[in-house]
Amino acid sequence: MAGGCALLFLAGGSDAVGGVHEGLTPVVGSLISNMAPVLFRGIGHSVNPASTLVLKVLSASPSAYSASPKTKLSTPSITGSTIALVSVVQARNNARMLISGSLDLFSNRFLRSGVLKAGSLNKHEKSGNEQFVTEISKWVFHERGHLKAVNVTHHRVAELAEPAMYRINDDLEYSIEIYEWSGSSWKPYVSDDVQVQFYMMSPYVLKSLSTDLKGLYFTSFKVPDVYGVFQFKVEYQRLGYTSLSLSKQVSNIIVILFLGCFH
Repeated sequence: MAGGCALLFLAGGSDAVGGVHEGLTPVVGSLISNMAPVLFRGIGHSVNPASTLVLKVLSASPSAYSASPKTKLSTPSITGSTIALVSVVQARNNARMLISGSLDLFSNRFLRSGVLKAGSLNKHEKSGNEQFVTEISKWVFHERGHLKAVNVTHHRVAELAEPAMYRINDDLEYSIEIYEWSGSSWKPYVSDDVQVQFYMMSPYVLKSLSTDLKGLYFTSFKVPDVYGVFQFKVEYQRLGYTSLSLSKQVSNIIVILFLGCFH
């Protein structure tokens, strides 16, 4: 964390919000490039870029640096847009948390203050704080970026009933429905990176799922020539969205052998 005195400055809307990370859209939603600058008074922090659980949402300007004003300045520990002002964390159990170096960011005074950015003649009657806080709060409270999976089915091709077991080389179909909460209702989730594994100790089959753009994901494949107990597994993790972890076990994959004597 950057220590020392807390200074008041602007985090420009188009500079700090909207291009930090490809996973930002589900977090800030409809924040637009011409959003008024965000007023911020506080301290910055650093984010581990290798972490898959944390996402930087609001960053400092390219000319900023983090240091304590009470000590002689040498080489700043973090500089520019690597300084995170606001970041969010989503734990492995999908619990969410917001980290901010400023309490004033959420104050009525900052939400209602007008803003005139240095070097600009365009004065904003209100800062972008209210819009920023409103949108990011929706994500924190699972009103955005929240997924659910329902109606997991599997069966042999040309059949509808789910069998108790499969035989090797059976052709089967697998489907699942995925929806995203919009804040008022469940809407179809549309993506091209959902996969299913046919799993026993390791994936014997890994298939990308096609979608009808209405929430249904589906695929078909042939049961491998391997005996054992398998699982259909969907492990979906996309930054900014709740993770999905589903598994469905099928009984031993068997082949019936007929043995007898012939005269």
